[in-house]
Amino acid sequence: MYKLLGADGKPYLSETPGTFGGNSKQKIYGRLDCRSALSTIRRFPGSYEEYRVFFADEKTALAAGYRPCGNCMRKQYQEYKDNPEKYRRKFGL
Repeated sequence: MYKLLGADGKPYLSETPGTFGGNSKQKIYGRLDCRSALSTIRRFPGSYEEYRVFFADEKTALAAGYRPCGNCMRKQYQEYKDNPEKYRRKFGL
């Protein structure tokens, strides 16, 4: 079982792994292979993992109050930064 965060920001168990990872302290989500996240995990073992969360999809991450990562999701981040409400509306939020 995989522990994911729902749209309400509360954890739940799923048989399917998440497709996005995030940082609950910074309220950022991104790809599972994000260089920034992986680099931080390597540099500070044990500390980053404390704040690591996972989401089933991008809509859930946005609904939970997270924003796209500026490194691994540059295009999405720029679009979000330009107009957060418009970006959220694309997902029906």
